[in-house]
Amino acid sequence: MTEAQRDEWRRPGPTAEQRRIDLWIGLAITGLALVGLTLARSTGAFLLGPPPSGPEQLFWTVAVTLPLVGRRRWPATTLLVVAAAFIAAQARSAPETQFSSWALFCALYTLGAWGPDHQVARRLRIGVIATMLAWLGVYYAVTIDRIPPDAFDDAVGPVPPVLAAMVSGALVNVLVFGFAYFFGETAWVAARREHKLREQAEELRRSQAEGRERAVLGERVRIARELHDVVAHHVSVMGVQASACRRVFDRDPGLARTALAAIEQSARTAVDELRRMLGVLRASGDSDVTRPAPGDVERIGELVERARAAGLNATLGVYGEPVALPESVSQAAYRVTQEAVTNTLKHAGADLLDVRVRYLAREVEIDVTDDGRTVRRPDVPGLGLIGMRERVTAHDGELEAGPRAGGGWRVRARFPLADPTIGSQRDTGDGQSLTTGAGRSS
Repeated sequence: MTEAQRDEWRRPGPTAEQRRIDLWIGLAITGLALVGLTLARSTGAFLLGPPPSGPEQLFWTVAVTLPLVGRRRWPATTLLVVAAAFIAAQARSAPETQFSSWALFCALYTLGAWGPDHQVARRLRIGVIATMLAWLGVYYAVTIDRIPPDAFDDAVGPVPPVLAAMVSGALVNVLVFGFAYFFGETAWVAARREHKLREQAEELRRSQAEGRERAVLGERVRIARELHDVVAHHVSVMGVQASACRRVFDRDPGLARTALAAIEQSARTAVDELRRMLGVLRASGDSDVTRPAPGDVERIGELVERARAAGLNATLGVYGEPVALPESVSQAAYRVTQEAVTNTLKHAGADLLDVRVRYLAREVEIDVTDDGRTVRRPDVPGLGLIGMRERVTAHDGELEAGPRAGGGWRVRARFPLADPTIGSQRDTGDGQSLTTGAGRSS
């Protein structure tokens, strides 16, 4: 960020809570200033000369300190009012000087830290500081003739007493005003840096959200293309079976009925897969994504073998009676297993990998566990988890992914089956025969 850009940034005003705090702080300083005025009158220490009347002393004390109640809401106005009242109070020899000086310091600091327009705030502060130093010079010039002859009888230093007093007062004022300016500038820079960091964090969150959205859309397109292949397969089977039915309709009614039943089942399966494909495309746009290679639960064993070849102690277990799965479910189960195994190989640093396929009454379950380290918080999904979740959701299933209580990581996906006893139907190539219900095993 350039200097011009830094100066263009406008600090937001104070919150309601900060304004309430300023109110109480201003009232507290005013109260303390009134106490200081009482003590100064009680000791008779009128350093600036004979004081004005009591009511006027009260007026100038309140006029210098009370404006601090709006210091962050109206920082420029507060500084101008406090500076003018401070000079007028000293010109009238008001005895309260300690808390009035701190009120001026606070007003200078606040304009530097909270001024909406930093350029204007800088000019105002420099102008006020220059005015205060000029007033100090005028004060010294006016009061130098009032110094009693015996005021410096005990002076022993090499510097003339009057000059020493003037230089000492000037140095103190320069230090006070300099620190007020410096601290205000530092506070403003810190606030601007915090604002910039918040903007960068928000931009990063938006970028991450867009990345996740792109990953979801890309994964949906991949899923839809796989489902498209499944639908195309079933439509092709329907055409082959219709052709076979036409050829044997007259001479073998039984075989024709078998073919018609196969056509009916393929049509139902194709419609179901088509509905699922349209579902996963409900929010995705066009994307140029390379179609992934086919895969199904029969090839999960190959994933386990590759894990063994990579050095893992990998095991595969198949539980329940294997049944023929709809092709889209079979592909999704394979892809989920593939992603889980890949994550274990790339990120987990695991020694053990356990893959289990469970054929249940109305669903098939994929369970992949390892003993590796947890590399990601469960509430921050990576792109791989997004892809798995999209595939499982496309089939109305459930996905669990996260660290295990005993260490390691677990991915478990459940895919519901409308009728697990009905398998996919494939053409044998002779144009007339049809196979159904062939059991699969991993």
